[in-house]
Amino acid sequence: MEDQPELLRPEHLAPRLRWERLFEFLPPWPQAPAQQGRKPCDRSALLKAAIYQRLTRRRFLQDLRRHLLESPALLSALGFDPYQEPPSLERLSSFLSDTPHGVLENIRIQLTRNLLQSGALPARHLGFDSCPIASWVRENNLKTCLRSSRFDKTAPPKGDPEARLGLCIHYPFPNKSEAHYFWGYRNHTLADLEAELPLWEITHPNSVAEVTTAIPLLSTAVTTLGLHPESVCCDSEYDAESILRYILQDLKAKAYVPRNPRRTQDPSAFRRQGDKVFCPANLSMYRSGRMTVKGNTYLQYRCPLHYGTRRDLLFCPATHPKFSRQKGCNYLCRLTSTLRDQIPYGTEEFQSHYNRRTAVERIFSRLLSLTLQEPSVRGLRSVRNHCTIAHIAVLLVALAAQSLGHGDKARFISNLVPEVLRAPAPGSNPKK
Repeated sequence: MEDQPELLRPEHLAPRLRWERLFEFLPPWPQAPAQQGRKPCDRSALLKAAIYQRLTRRRFLQDLRRHLLESPALLSALGFDPYQEPPSLERLSSFLSDTPHGVLENIRIQLTRNLLQSGALPARHLGFDSCPIASWVRENNLKTCLRSSRFDKTAPPKGDPEARLGLCIHYPFPNKSEAHYFWGYRNHTLADLEAELPLWEITHPNSVAEVTTAIPLLSTAVTTLGLHPESVCCDSEYDAESILRYILQDLKAKAYVPRNPRRTQDPSAFRRQGDKVFCPANLSMYRSGRMTVKGNTYLQYRCPLHYGTRRDLLFCPATHPKFSRQKGCNYLCRLTSTLRDQIPYGTEEFQSHYNRRTAVERIFSRLLSLTLQEPSVRGLRSVRNHCTIAHIAVLLVALAAQSLGHGDKARFISNLVPEVLRAPAPGSNPKK
């Protein structure tokens, strides 16, 4: 019996044309070596399905699979056989959990290099920040009742043993903050503040501090991508000597990092006059000698009431709380020159460059719309792959818009495909 001709071919359907034009700019998946066992699923098609899931804001894999069952044309556009069922939930889930993160990272790097070569990423002014990612565990659901302590950092959740306890701060009202604990990870992102696109990213558990991640994030991106930034901007959380030294001396760039009030002493509370220091009670403090910490030398001054230079007073005249809680006030007078002297704090130049930092917040806003903060998987590798795929989706949309002559729509992650990448008319040039 002869095969019957197909009455309707997948390439005749309009949705196929739109998404295929987007995936034309996706770097190819590396060729996998032959292996025994059941027939493997096309990893490139699985990546396209994951990107499609992010761009259409479907958080759960069962929603994606149900949608693929109803759209054979979309199956063909993603690289699957339109006459077969889409991959099972186990296949879709194992793609996130079993895929080595380095493979997805290489695809993200290739997309970034293509954007750099096209001129869409000037990479002159950089900024970095982090975004909290709560793990999908019971401990983060305040509606559940647990027998043990919910936020005991010595007892990670059984549902995700690699998650760590972190702190997230919200500002529901002006000048009022609220903090709450959560189990999960943080996505650290280096961004181009002019193009408002991510350049590099890495995901770590909450136990890895932001300060310790900044230099590896910068150095890896600069070395791999060959960047020569003019300035680096970030918030006061990254106000550390090591970070400022790397930006100013190693990168030869300008640093626009505000002072962290938690790491500086209040200059209005202490008054210096020659070689003497007066405490908030206007008493001459006791000089206890020099001390060197991390290569920096300080003169240390202590409370004169606790260290015997003023025996005529029993209590602090200024009723300072440190008098009873500890051995009075302590003041460190730095003798070693600091790198902060090279930063123009309070000037119009500093403020204008620091205002660019809000571009990082807008980048995270677009990533959050791609379910970056709502992973449906657990484990460090799965969450890392989840975050990297969200970054790949943002970069892929930007590269497609730039290559197709829509550079002004490089950040249109929500409506680039339905509005720009429409099916071309017969005989027209798809690049126009």
